[in-house]
Amino acid sequence: MKRQIFNQYVEKICSLFSITSDDLISSNKRGDLSDARHMLYYLCSKRQISVSNILKYLADMGLKTSHSVISYGIKSVEDKFNNDNDYVQVITKIEKSVTI
Repeated sequence: MKRQIFNQYVEKICSLFSITSDDLISSNKRGDLSDARHMLYYLCSKRQISVSNILKYLADMGLKTSHSVISYGIKSVEDKFNNDNDYVQVITKIEKSVTI
């Protein structure tokens, strides 16, 4: 069940950022790609997907990352969410559009 939610988040975020899933899971540190990955981590955490599961799902897609990278990404989006109304609107829209 959680994997389906994760996959829907990947699809929605790729559409929002106009990137491919290969771009999303790349280790490229370009700003928009990092922002997209961070948003994925944040949305997953809000949906009670554990960091270990996020790591597994990403590894299954080809991205090896770490617990600290995911924690940093979640914190980064939390900060933006608290200070940028556009982030609030986008995240709320994605959350409402993802179903099981």
